[in-house]
Amino acid sequence: MEREKKQEYALLTAWGASFVATLGSLYFSEIMKFEPCVLCWYQRIIMYPFVLWLGIAVAKKDYRIASYSLPIASVGACISLYHYAIQKVAAFSAAGAACGRVPCTGEFINWFGFITIPFLALIGFITIAVCSFIVIKNK
Repeated sequence: MEREKKQEYALLTAWGASFVATLGSLYFSEIMKFEPCVLCWYQRIIMYPFVLWLGIAVAKKDYRIASYSLPIASVGACISLYHYAIQKVAAFSAAGAACGRVPCTGEFINWFGFITIPFLALIGFITIAVCSFIVIKNK
């Protein structure tokens, strides 16, 4: 019984992370009018479906979703980490200047000197991946 509760809470936490990330992304683009760069779009393409997939999995208590959400969230985390490196590491910065209409080096927010939009996405993807791992380990 305790294992099932851990799975349930982990899945709910993963869904919550995807929901908050999606709302945050929409807030930045639709309300703050920040235009997403190409890498931001890739991260959105990966993050947005998690709200639906994980929401259905939570409602049905279908813990098999973790087998799929872990690798997909890991890919999203890699894209976010690369995007963050483009913003913060000088050696990567040259790659981000010609990313598209909006350069991937742009920092619309920079809270505390290190929290940018790709960093927030990275935290979201890591949260989903860790929660998925917890679900898998408690089968």
